[in-house]
Amino acid sequence: MTLIKSISGIRGTIGGATNENLTPIDAVKFAAAYGTWLKDYSGKDKLTVVIGRDARLSGEMIQNLVVSTLVGLGIDIIDLGLSTTPTVEIAVPLENADGGIILTASHNPKQWNALKLLNEKGEFLDAEQGAIILKLAEKEDFDFAEVDDLGEVIKNDSYIDVHIDEVLNLPLIDKEVIKKAGFKVVVDGVNSTGGIAIPKLLEELGVEVVKLYCDPTGHFPHNPEPLKEHLGDICKLVVKENADFGIVVDPDVDRLAFISDDGEMFGEEYTLVACADYVLGKTKGNTVSNLSSSRALRDITEKHGGTYKAAAVGEVNVVTKMKATNAIIGGEGNGGIIYPESHYGRDSLVGTALFLMLMAEKGGTVAELRASYPSYFMSKKKIQLTPDLDVDALLTAMHDKYKNEEVSIIDGVKIDFAENWVHLRKSNTEPIIRVYTEAKSQEKADALADKIIEEIKEIAGLD
Repeated sequence: MTLIKSISGIRGTIGGATNENLTPIDAVKFAAAYGTWLKDYSGKDKLTVVIGRDARLSGEMIQNLVVSTLVGLGIDIIDLGLSTTPTVEIAVPLENADGGIILTASHNPKQWNALKLLNEKGEFLDAEQGAIILKLAEKEDFDFAEVDDLGEVIKNDSYIDVHIDEVLNLPLIDKEVIKKAGFKVVVDGVNSTGGIAIPKLLEELGVEVVKLYCDPTGHFPHNPEPLKEHLGDICKLVVKENADFGIVVDPDVDRLAFISDDGEMFGEEYTLVACADYVLGKTKGNTVSNLSSSRALRDITEKHGGTYKAAAVGEVNVVTKMKATNAIIGGEGNGGIIYPESHYGRDSLVGTALFLMLMAEKGGTVAELRASYPSYFMSKKKIQLTPDLDVDALLTAMHDKYKNEEVSIIDGVKIDFAENWVHLRKSNTEPIIRVYTEAKSQEKADALADKIIEEIKEIAGLD
């Protein structure tokens, strides 16, 4: 069992010992730290926080603990109940709230839960803010409100509908164009809140929906990370139903993957590529993704006359780079679409609508669309090192070895070659170097990863 404390929040497995797992005491302590920080950060006497959760089994328990803790600090709560990460993100500014908390462990299995923390813009906290909250939680120096000053709870279960309306009102979304296309789509909601939100959105757009695992019970029918090895059921159902494509989301609906009409994966990396293709075709501008995302986004961006920039891994880093470069769309290669016209957060509802518009205007099949994009293949491996080795020194040595190539050190070491790239990142919790590569074939990607691993081992003096 595990408890992971980081600047982006706290996540862990339910049950077990305090400070080793996400127990009720840990949930209360971290919620109190967030509330205490927010009071100081905002400088206001009376605060409001929006809270929503995915459908995982521990969600209601964790939500009750977090809500009661913040009420005890004198903070008012807008309780969205079952919701999605992007829904909470848009609710914070719409409600003029001072912050937000999403209770979700994203793509982690059902044993996990987490607190994701937002600022008054509905965006994730930065590293400095997260570090302050971690220190507050460690000190347990909290000052709770007296009885007359306790917070109040207002329940509002309409925000998924509000979110859908926000998507439908985006300038690049035309409901009638999508409706005329007559799409039939299979949706795998992994028995979480995506099973509520995505079918509702599709039905509003006039799409015929075939539901698979859309009952928000929290009993995930398969590993909830939307990867090929977990998605055999929907791949078969898309073909059986003669559907135009399939949609898969993770439990909190900020990662989006498509299944082509032939039952094959469209590719999580290409979710952002396709959505950017549509947006850039309508609006000239720039794009951003993280260093470990596919080069295909750069290719599509340059094809449309824009400039592509890479950010360090992590949503907050991508958002910061997007703001700095005035990017009109960005995200991460795990199927996370960030479209600032809506908000600065990964949003599968926005991504779904943009993809539908692209398909409605282009015509043809999803498999044909995928074949039209630059074809890249990724390999993701790791090197297990001994604790005594200096990982930073190894990364510096690899940087020096390839200093005549295009090298970035904003997040580990990324080496861009003419036909492929490698990204080396160290783990913050164990002596591991993660090795990501991309090339024009799977064999070349794997071979490049193996070559780099052997070079690192040679430098480290490992067998």
